[in-house]
Amino acid sequence: MTPIVAFRGVGKTFPGVVALDGVSFDLRPGECHALCGENGAGKSTLMKLLSGVMGDHVGEILVRGEPVRFRGTREAEAAGIAIIHQELNLVEQLSAAANIFLGRERRTAIGLLDDAAMEREAAELLAELECPVDPRTPAGSLRVGDQQLLEIAKAVSLASDVLIMDEPTSALTDAEVARLDRVIARLRGRGVTILYISHKMDEVFRLADRITVLRDGRVVITVDRSTTTPREVTGWMVGRDIAGHEFHGARSPGPKVLEIRGLTLPWPDHPRGYRLNDVSFELRAGEIVGVAGLMGAGRTELLETIFGVTEPIWTGEILLDGHPVRFAHPAEACAAGIAMVTEDRKRLGLFPDLDVAANVSLCSLSEAVRGGLLSRSREEALVAAPLRETGVKTPGPHAAITGLSGGNQQKCIIGRWLLVKPRVLLLDDPTRGIDVGAKAELYALIDRLCREGLAVILTSSELPELLALADRIIVLSEGRLTAEFPRAAATEQKIMEAATGSTNHARS
Repeated sequence: MTPIVAFRGVGKTFPGVVALDGVSFDLRPGECHALCGENGAGKSTLMKLLSGVMGDHVGEILVRGEPVRFRGTREAEAAGIAIIHQELNLVEQLSAAANIFLGRERRTAIGLLDDAAMEREAAELLAELECPVDPRTPAGSLRVGDQQLLEIAKAVSLASDVLIMDEPTSALTDAEVARLDRVIARLRGRGVTILYISHKMDEVFRLADRITVLRDGRVVITVDRSTTTPREVTGWMVGRDIAGHEFHGARSPGPKVLEIRGLTLPWPDHPRGYRLNDVSFELRAGEIVGVAGLMGAGRTELLETIFGVTEPIWTGEILLDGHPVRFAHPAEACAAGIAMVTEDRKRLGLFPDLDVAANVSLCSLSEAVRGGLLSRSREEALVAAPLRETGVKTPGPHAAITGLSGGNQQKCIIGRWLLVKPRVLLLDDPTRGIDVGAKAELYALIDRLCREGLAVILTSSELPELLALADRIIVLSEGRLTAEFPRAAATEQKIMEAATGSTNHARS
């Protein structure tokens, strides 16, 4: 059988970096082929070559046995290859339908935009994904999970023979992941080949027929899924064995730092009427409180309200060191000793036009100013400690932030906040889209910061992450706090029962 896609000795070099080195493997028609590797292993570069985002490389890429060298995404799409990028690429001001057909707009017989036709087709695509989004809704108003499904709908609309899915579930709930599994099954039933990039071993071993592992730009192995194990694959990815992430050493929480009492955040014009309703809990120094819940449960809204991102229309009380606070702007929260790492790293965390040092020093620039001007030497000295402390791997402080892997970008953002010396750190799904090796490093960093006295609130879409890191776990369901568990009493089943409202658990 002729492979639908074959890589033969593919190489790609950037100044000072070998991104791909002699990569060779193939994709069989109709299979789901998983591509695994740490961030920085070369996966994204290889996919950019296949999808036409990049064109210059050595070696050969063959599609249906014929050598190709795409000069743009349109040429790749014409050859039947589409990609769903991990980082969202939506025009936020346009509607969901307009984003799906961007550059391929439907037109009437006289050349005018046919909005009705695009909205009708978009509705059908979103229905196929079981995504309850109105096609006329502006993309920027959607939560990250719905935006991810919109990207998937855009790619499915191309009716491609090869569909590249780059971490497609990074922002999806378990229910949305199950929907995507059904969509993948339907696509494969039509003969579509899926190239599936994921760090989540449960997904890889549930969906893939074969697995290719990249490390440092080279192919380590291509293997049938049935002949290997998740532990073996992660070992190939990082070049060492990755043990389970567990922090059983007892932490010793200190005095109460933050207390939330009856927090209610209205949601005007929505049938439910609120995003948060009567939420109460406390946080102590040297403690990690995990926040679990399905998409839309209010996890992000809870952190944003504490941090002063939302309009101050909430009711209830937020007490810091026993004193009521009501922040009208994140700058006020920061000045009070509260920092937040946002869920959407690309849109809300990074400044892509600034280098590594500028991204890290952003909230502490006054310390790098001399005579009213920014001193580069002072800035370099300022960021040296947080870069070292968080373990950022970078060619230097003035390297492009966009050239770093997702894990290293996230460490830079955490380093930015460590410079302001916070007492409370809010982490909103901080390991989304990060590989297993980088996750292990972030887990160790969060644990160490907590043991040094930092108080942490951690949300995550991955329950094992919360169970590994948190001292206590609170569960939100449709804006209400439905359960609270100490680590010893928490299980995935209990958390999911509370998150879906199937049962209530007494707070411990």
